[in-house]
Order: sequence, then structure tokens, then C-alpha cells
Amino acid sequence: MKTTKFLPMLAFAAVACAQRGGGPPLTSLKAVPVPAVPGLEQYVRDEAALVVLGKALFWDMQAGSDGKTACASCHFHAGADHRVQNQLAPPHASTAGITPNRTLTAADFPFHRPGTLDAPREVAGSAGTFQRSFFDVVTGAAEVDGADLQVTSRNTPSVINAVFNVRNFWDGRASNIFNGVTPSGDADTTASVLAWRDGHLLTERVRLENSSLASQAVGPVLNEIEMSYTGRNFAKVAEKLLTLRPLGRQAVSAEDSVLGAYADASGIGLAAEYSYRQLIEAAFEPAYWAAPEGNQMTANFSLFWGLAIQAYEATLISNDSRLDQFLEGNTQALTTLEQQGMREFLGGASQCTQCHQGTEFTAASFSNTRRPGFNPANPRDAGFFRTAVTPIEDDPGFGNGAFKSPGLRNVEFTGPYFHDGGQATLEQVMDFYARNGDFRAGGNLGPGIGQIRLNPQDRTAIVAFMKALTDDRVRHQRAPFDHPSLCIPTGHEEAAEGVLAADTTDGRFASSAIDRWALIPAVGKDGDVAPLQTFDELLRGIGNDGSRAHNLTQACAP
Repeated sequence: MKTTKFLPMLAFAAVACAQRGGGPPLTSLKAVPVPAVPGLEQYVRDEAALVVLGKALFWDMQAGSDGKTACASCHFHAGADHRVQNQLAPPHASTAGITPNRTLTAADFPFHRPGTLDAPREVAGSAGTFQRSFFDVVTGAAEVDGADLQVTSRNTPSVINAVFNVRNFWDGRASNIFNGVTPSGDADTTASVLAWRDGHLLTERVRLENSSLASQAVGPVLNEIEMSYTGRNFAKVAEKLLTLRPLGRQAVSAEDSVLGAYADASGIGLAAEYSYRQLIEAAFEPAYWAAPEGNQMTANFSLFWGLAIQAYEATLISNDSRLDQFLEGNTQALTTLEQQGMREFLGGASQCTQCHQGTEFTAASFSNTRRPGFNPANPRDAGFFRTAVTPIEDDPGFGNGAFKSPGLRNVEFTGPYFHDGGQATLEQVMDFYARNGDFRAGGNLGPGIGQIRLNPQDRTAIVAFMKALTDDRVRHQRAPFDHPSLCIPTGHEEAAEGVLAADTTDGRFASSAIDRWALIPAVGKDGDVAPLQTFDELLRGIGNDGSRAHNLTQACAP
């Protein structure tokens, strides 16, 4: 073991901790302000109502073209996705001889090992919608009329603490500037909304800073892999949702920290008086929905969707981990092993803070990118790095193989890890960095990353420290991390081993298979006694006896 002089406990907890990577000091996350959105008051009349609308939209399965896919369908577990069946993405899965319904096991990880780097390169993504063409909305129905189940090409990152990211998505394509319509910010010169002013309906440009979450939110709902059939637009999303009761097929706890006061007495959905139209009118200024002619609310639905979901996600801040408590002065909050891991993480040979800087544990945060000399055109300055996870030709990311450095808070529950989902455990992540990455050709290992050069005891300590970044409110789904119920697809039914059971309910889609569904139960503000299940526990069946939440063993019908 290396010897590192350590400050006395109380002194360490009372001062901001410097980091070897040169990032901002480490403090409690409670000391980091949520980035304000200048000019938001032009559009929003009631921010509390905006959060209500955003939480309903985020969790509502009716939003997907199939009437079964919500934003939350890929962000239900500590803000991420820990499913194991039908999660391998083409084209790599098809070249590996892996059937679409493959169930991942512990033996499948890590995906890449020394000496096997020329093997087919799998990606663990998230199951999305079937591949179909959009025809039109069926009035009053959650499903739309459409002419098979797809998987995203990257692993799902957590939405918790994402409000601190300057850009979102692994490749940063969700701009910090929200234009009201698309993820592209100022680059989309055609984006505009309709405003009712002085008796006239006018076209206006939207430009809201610090709004990458809104830019991100308007992407998946129209993406033909994630939530949408090919050809659907926001006007059709609005046309459907404005006729449906919010969360009309899902349980909503009367004790939900946001939606409880709006929940129907039956326990299903919101009460009849709270339609999406009424929620929009409560949250937004009349100038953006009150025009007496035309359908202004439908035309501006992307604006409402993006800002409302951003407002809800901005409440998902996990700032009460044991590390936060330690940095606030509770010297007993971290064990001796966790404190050793913190020392190794922040300095020494670990190089962890080259990418995971500051209180947010990501160099892609506002705190990091607002330092003197920041160059937004430099991927490394913006928090995007080449760490040799996948070949550049497979996925260029931000450009030249660079990907956003994810925050590490609650990382205990956000496996599998990296943008390809190729590592099942934090121990495997440490081994990955110890071997200096897997695909280093063509400069795919960025400067300053390098081999971490830590012995097994040091790696164990760093893993222990990373687990101390979990907020117990996340672990037990307590407010603000409580939520409505959700039915999520967990692969397909099989007629025989390896033979998918055909879905014969609609003769137009002969290649469709019958989905298998698992329940994510609704929880109120007090959460669940059982903690969340880690990805490794799910692979090994630990917690399937009910001792872990989200064990995906309870069937449901969407």
C-alpha cells in the first residue's frame, strides 16, 4: 500500500477538498446551486404546476406511439435502466449470433477481455418501441395506428443530477440552448413557436440558456427506436395526449410527493379534473396556448413538453449521500475504508479526477466548464473523453471517440457501465482502467487518462468510496425519487427455447413477438422499505425474494 498523509477527520470534512485533476473543489452537493434559466418567466406562470405537468409526462406510458412507452421506461431505476433481457443492440448483436431475446448473465461480462478484442462487439442498450410506421392517432386511445421491439445503440445514462450537465446525451447533442422544438439549440434555425399577442398569432424564436434537459427531453419522444413510430411529430403527440387522462393506466399513490394531491380516488391516474390541457394552462402563460383560432396548444406542445420535463428532472438531485454528510462535518459518515478510497480517488495514481471532477463527479458540469480558460470547442474541456471503451469506427460519440464523463453519484445502482454497458460491476470498471482500456487504436485513449496503477487493495477502497456516493433517498425511492407505477418490457415470450411466441393480435405485423412485462410498483414520498437491486444482484438473482425493489419478477399487463 502507498502511504498518503491524511488530514485529521474533522479538518478534512470542514474544508473543500482539492482534486488532482484540477477541477473545482469537492464540497457537499447542497452547496452547488441548480443553474437558473434566464427568461423562463416569459413562458412559465407557475413553476410548481410545471413540475406536476413534467412528472406526469415523464412517467406516462401513453406518450409512446405504442401506448406503452414512457420516458421513465428507460429511466426507472436510479434514473437509469438495469434490465437484462432483450437489451443487446444491433448490428453487433446480430453478428454475434445472439438472438434478440437473449438474457444477459454474469458470465457475459465484461463484454471485452484481453485477447478477445476482435470478437463481435456487443452494446447493452435499452429496449424501445417496435419498428413501425406512424399513420395517425386513434381518437381516445393510448395506441396510435401504425403499419419490430428495437434496442437503443447506447446504454441509458441516469437523469438524476443531470441538471448539472452543460450538455446531455452521451455525445452531447442536447444543446445547452433550448429552442422550444428540437435538441439542436441555435443550430436549428427553423425552430419556432406561436405566441398570441395583441390579437395576433405570431411566430417567435425560443432561446433559453441552461436548458439542456429540455433539449434532451424533446428527442426520445419522436425517436423511432426509443418512443415513436416512424413519421410521428409533436402535433400528433399532443393530439393524442390532450384527449387522454394523464397516467390513465398507471397507479398513482395518494402519498406521491408531487402528484398525490392530483391522484384519482381510484388509485389509477390523475383525477378527471386534471387533464393535460388544464395542467398546461396552469403552468404556462396564456400567450402560448390561449389563441381563440387554430390549435396553438398543439402547435406549441414541444415547448410545453421540454420545459415541463426539465422542471421535473431538475428536482431529481441526490445531495444527501454519506459523502455529503461527511463533507458537512459528520466525521462518522464514512468508514475507514471509504475514507481511504476517497484519498485514492482524489489524488495519488488513480487519475479518477481527470474525468470525474468536482462535487458533481463529472467534468461535464457547469461548475467545471465555467472555470477560466474553458474552451467549449475542446471536447476535453467540455467533459468529453476518449477512454478506449469502443472503437471509434463503431461510435464516434462527440467526435473522435469522445463521450461525456458521467457523474458517479448513485453509481452503485446505475450498472451496467460505460456507454456500451459492457461492464457489470464497479470492480470490472476498475479492472478496465487498470488494463488501460480495450480499444486504444487510432488515439482512442485520450491524454492524461492512462493506467491507474493501483493495487487490489486500493481498487477495493475506491469502489467502497463510490458506493458511499449513494443517496439513501434514491436507494429506497423516497421523495423526490418516488413515482407512479410502470409496466416495462423485459423481453419476449417464447414458444420454445430460442423461438419467439408470435403476436397474432394484429395480422399486419407477422414478425412481432409477444412482450413479457414486469411491474415497477408505485411508491409515495416515504418510498419502499426494500432497497433497489443492483445490476449485479439482478444478474445473480439476489433479491428476487422481495428483499430488493425492482427485481422485475412481478408480471403486469400495460
